[in-house]
Amino acid sequence: MVVILAIGIFFIAKRRFVLFKRLSKCIREYKTASILSPLFVVMEVVLECMIPFAIIYLGKAIEDGVKMWGVGGELGIGQYALILLAMSILSLMFGALAGAFCAKASAGFAKNLRKDMYYKIQDFSFENIDKFSTSSLVTRMTTDVTNAQFAYMMVVRMAFRCPVMLVFSVVMAFIIGGNLAWIFVAVIPPLAIILLVIMKKAMPLFHRVFKKYDNLNESVQENIKGIRVVKSYVREEHEKNKFDRASDDLCVDFTKAERLLAWSNPVMQFFFYGVLSAVLFIGCYLGIKTGQDMTWEISQIIVYGMQVLMSLMMLSMVFVMITMSIESLRRIDEVLQEESTLHNPENPVYEVADGSIDFDKVDFKYASTAERNVLEDIDLHIKSGETIGIIGGTGSSKTSLVNLVSRLYDVTDGSVKVGGVDVREYDLTALRNQVAVVLQKNVLFSGTIKENLRWGNENATDEELVEACRLAQADEFISTFPQGYDTYIEQGGTNVSGGQKQRLCIARALLKKPKILILDDSTSAVDTKTDALIRKAFKEYIPETTKIIIAQRTSSVEDADRILVMESGKINGIGTHEELLESNMIYREVYYSQNKGGKSDEE
Repeated sequence: MVVILAIGIFFIAKRRFVLFKRLSKCIREYKTASILSPLFVVMEVVLECMIPFAIIYLGKAIEDGVKMWGVGGELGIGQYALILLAMSILSLMFGALAGAFCAKASAGFAKNLRKDMYYKIQDFSFENIDKFSTSSLVTRMTTDVTNAQFAYMMVVRMAFRCPVMLVFSVVMAFIIGGNLAWIFVAVIPPLAIILLVIMKKAMPLFHRVFKKYDNLNESVQENIKGIRVVKSYVREEHEKNKFDRASDDLCVDFTKAERLLAWSNPVMQFFFYGVLSAVLFIGCYLGIKTGQDMTWEISQIIVYGMQVLMSLMMLSMVFVMITMSIESLRRIDEVLQEESTLHNPENPVYEVADGSIDFDKVDFKYASTAERNVLEDIDLHIKSGETIGIIGGTGSSKTSLVNLVSRLYDVTDGSVKVGGVDVREYDLTALRNQVAVVLQKNVLFSGTIKENLRWGNENATDEELVEACRLAQADEFISTFPQGYDTYIEQGGTNVSGGQKQRLCIARALLKKPKILILDDSTSAVDTKTDALIRKAFKEYIPETTKIIIAQRTSSVEDADRILVMESGKINGIGTHEELLESNMIYREVYYSQNKGGKSDEE
């Protein structure tokens, strides 16, 4: 047993010890349960191993009692029977306690893994999220954590039970059967080698399997998220075929891995029945040769032999579960060890002086390995309280530009300053509290309208909620709801229209009372009249706030103080609406295509 444990532990710990050590920190408040479970397991096993020995003694007592009837034998048999009953009850009780503490420890370990991963993801930058992908993170927090939970349960209970049971059973086998017990010891090395070879070959397959789990989840997520588009274009069959391909691909590799692990069972059965046959053959041979009655010894050695081999079979199950879980543990550890690409400086600035923004020769790309910059040579200075419009074609990097203001990403070269201070010198929370962003993809969470609005300011009064909604032109439609501001919003805001969702998101941003307000194409779903009213309200009620408006319609930005025209990550032109109509071809083409059927006055 020492050999199999040493080889197994060495094989696993060789490259995984640091991984297990790091993840063991997630046990935390469940350390007591994790210690008590194996403790009760050991006590249970000791009693289980003693019971066959007590039965032998009881059998001999019965035999002696029959021979010495009336000389106190009957009283002795009763005492032995009571002891045997007590041992059985205690064994059952210890087993139940071990199971209860094991369940508590494993479930708690899984809970802490999910909690730590979720908290870690909250600190990730967009670059970190892009690295893992949403579907992969979901898989890691569900399937991988479940695998880790099962593995921990096996380790806390079975990994202690099996070796203790094996050691005690072998010792008792030597006590009862003498040299016959060497048969069990002889099979351990070859069995250990076979199990470890199976485990080593299965690991690469499971590595591929969990990557394909990510692909499968991504396919499902994409289909559900775009179900309206799928049905609109009658592409259900296409999506089914795509899912089938991903599912079949996963099934092939998983079948290979499971088929390989399935060899552990017949191997165990082979050694199990081989050892029993050897015990019976050699025991009978020795009995005939020596003329001794070895019935009791053989029967008891078989009992302990079965315990030895059952321990080995359970140990093989532990190895199988650990083999499957190591890849899951590695993937979980990847998330926990990932460090956000954005950090607070040692002595951060907590006060944002004003809403001025300065882009000083900024270059930016999303990954260091990217071949070209997304933004290049951006030199722009915005005064506090100024309204800036940004217009440009799809892929011109309008959103990438404004993402740098709230430091959702860091620049590759150059600097971005807010209030005269480089954004990298600010405390992230302090900076983002003063930069409100209404993203291109509007997101509402399940809950009432009030609860959604208070994401902007959790301490906002009802009067402040109403005021913000009036500025965003949302109060009018909210008042038509029977429950008003207490109306429940379904997950993703599916029970309100796109325009209503956009106005609620704008109101939510206004509640932050920011020094900088960024609207990333956030009025695209509202009509031009409502759009104009929103811009008018901004001009009248929050003139001191710097406003950056990204839009596809020139009407949304034509009354801005200045308008930027973006093209291929560069500033193609900057000026007022009138100046750009005269000097910038891109702006002029967009304007006339939207207002005069695509034909300019010159045409």
